[in-house]
Amino acid sequence: MKLHIWSHENLKSIVSIGNYSPRRCGIATFTSDLLGAIQEEATDTNCWAIAMNDTPEGYHYPERVRFEINQHQLSDYKLAAEFLNMNKIDIVNLQHEYGIFGGIAGSNIIRLISDLRMPVVTTLHTVLKKPTPEQKEALGKVIKLSSRIVVMSKKAISILKELYSIPEEKIVFIPHGIPDSPYIDPNYYKDQFGVEGKNVILTFGFISQNKGLEYAIKALPEIIKKHKDVVYIILGATHPHVLKTQGEEYRISLQQLAEKLGVSEHVIFQNRFVELNELCEFLGIADIYITPYINEDQIVSGTLAYAMGTGKATISTPYWYANEMLADGRGCIVPFKNANAIAKRVIDLLDNPVKRHAIRKKAYTFCRDAVWKEVARSYLKLFIEVKKERAFHPCPVFVKKTTVQGSSLELPEVKLDHLRYLTDDTGILQHSIFTIPNRVHGYCTDDNARALIFTSMVRNFIVSDEELILDLYTKYLSFLQYAFNEKTDRFRNFMSYDRRWLDEVGSEDSHGRAIWGLGVAVAYSENQGHLEMSVSLFNKSIKAIENFTSPRAWAFALVGIHAYLRKFFGDREIKRIREVIANKLFGLFQRNMSNDWQWVEDKLSYANGKLPHALLLSGQWLQRGDMIDMGLKVLEWLNNIQLNDGYFVPIGNDGWYSKGGNRARFDQQPIEAQAMIDACIEAYYVTKDRKWIDIGITCFKWFLGKNDLNAPLYDPRTGGCRDGLMPNGANQNEGAESTLAWLLSLSALHKLYTEQILVENTNLEIK
Repeated sequence: MKLHIWSHENLKSIVSIGNYSPRRCGIATFTSDLLGAIQEEATDTNCWAIAMNDTPEGYHYPERVRFEINQHQLSDYKLAAEFLNMNKIDIVNLQHEYGIFGGIAGSNIIRLISDLRMPVVTTLHTVLKKPTPEQKEALGKVIKLSSRIVVMSKKAISILKELYSIPEEKIVFIPHGIPDSPYIDPNYYKDQFGVEGKNVILTFGFISQNKGLEYAIKALPEIIKKHKDVVYIILGATHPHVLKTQGEEYRISLQQLAEKLGVSEHVIFQNRFVELNELCEFLGIADIYITPYINEDQIVSGTLAYAMGTGKATISTPYWYANEMLADGRGCIVPFKNANAIAKRVIDLLDNPVKRHAIRKKAYTFCRDAVWKEVARSYLKLFIEVKKERAFHPCPVFVKKTTVQGSSLELPEVKLDHLRYLTDDTGILQHSIFTIPNRVHGYCTDDNARALIFTSMVRNFIVSDEELILDLYTKYLSFLQYAFNEKTDRFRNFMSYDRRWLDEVGSEDSHGRAIWGLGVAVAYSENQGHLEMSVSLFNKSIKAIENFTSPRAWAFALVGIHAYLRKFFGDREIKRIREVIANKLFGLFQRNMSNDWQWVEDKLSYANGKLPHALLLSGQWLQRGDMIDMGLKVLEWLNNIQLNDGYFVPIGNDGWYSKGGNRARFDQQPIEAQAMIDACIEAYYVTKDRKWIDIGITCFKWFLGKNDLNAPLYDPRTGGCRDGLMPNGANQNEGAESTLAWLLSLSALHKLYTEQILVENTNLEIK
């Protein structure tokens, strides 16, 4: 019988945001099932979805999906918000999981919900007791922007109250939905699956190493001694993201383990994703269901809910959701990573059918309130309550946006066309003639290090074309590996187009920049091979830096060391080297600075902002207030010299600026703007003073045409950057250094945005 109250309450439209079927993941299944159930209960309400895509091409969605978001493209989030606002939606139900939204800790979604005019109800699929600072910050903003937070376990309520100080009335418990399956004898379907007369143990869901399936397999020899008719079915494909990075390594290891233990004939691997009807049949044949997960902090498990909802006698490790669901005799808990305990419990349940059936009945009865019809009604009741509240209380403004210096700035999306054209199988070419790669000058370590920095960073929060980025990244890392000369422990720098090295030892600055690139690669590497290569090269090349005399080489290396220590903070030797060269840089400033010339040398030349940037980073981690103060003082001095009538005028390459002399006005280089932007962002992190963001934005606008000649350096057609500002206009060549300076500057501001530092009160908008 349908409930007609929904139409009377004037709930006209509901939109769910999350993954959606046929994308194969638990959240896609949940979103699709929930929205379908809501539509069944509220036939007069228009229910549709916005689907998150993890691939540029998306999926073949049903008509219910009316808008798609590429999870890495910030502009898509803004457009989705406009689309929802224009359609005057009543309620948005956000399915939240850190990994399905782009940006650091999934922070891109804040771009969307902060612009909505309707209330948001957020369902949390992950609640962490010890989130990273970035995860805590991102989820905290989602919580503030949501009218209600839905959780699927009671444990989540206590964690949220403790970590985020949320009023209890803002948190609503609604169980994970399950199909309304009949309570049947497991033997009913067994003949259809070729397991008639067998005792069937089942695990289903995406396969990945945190599932602990090896412990269930290790339990089988002991079980089979007592019950020779046991088969263990592992139903599910390898998780798509695991498959992309690790292939079938884990599944193969499970198969090899079963063979080694002599139980391979008792283990059936069903390597596929099954639809609901077939899944229910698989669940139907199971005598025992098992979830041997190895981590405690799992706040919900759809597979466990489904198993209990079909009346399975369940054995599980004590992760949070299992402890809650299997309490009061609804299942059995065994310790983590304990095959003997699993074997003992399975044998006990198979030996005692009365006990097993009692557990089955308790589990099935307990889950009746979680069938999708009841869950949908709970959501609808909540949506109506939230909509009524909004009628009396206008949308609270959690995110205030203002303009800086009277005008707004739109960040373009990152475009990789020109970077791709400049890169061949060897690496990135140094120069171009207009937009055509110039092979005459070949390659250099400097540019490949810059390109490695960019591709390392951008894979984590901007670009959706992961295969392209990975391909480029691998080429740049390979170039640095080949550039390193084992005989001298130094990087070569220049290579001709026919792959001949033109030097045996490159400059100190190119060596420092290579260390910078490798340090960033270490910080962001997820692929084990890339990580090991980066760490190996970093440790080999860092040895030479203590004997250098170039302050820029020290600065580049210090930025790379800082990145490296983000991953390997306990590396005492690298910490020692950081302290040595940071003190060298600091001491050189002390000896050369005067009231009217606050610089490390008697000439201002290139990449000037990188030196105070290195002081700021090192001062924080060495707990040196004097080093931080010097970094801020020097950066302030650089800004005063390079600011003219509110726009950025970098020191010109055509003569630089010697102490007591005249500064060169032109051949202004993109690398100067990029170095200043990085330094200003770090100064903001240190001081929380908004002026540094304003200065960084002023430097960024130089690329867009706010400069001496009102000439844009950024080329929106190619995504590249012109080589410099000359007296008669922009140099129309788009070489590697300038293009990478632009891309690094753009990605730095995008990164700052996605960390939500700028969301609360800045002028940045995403184009």
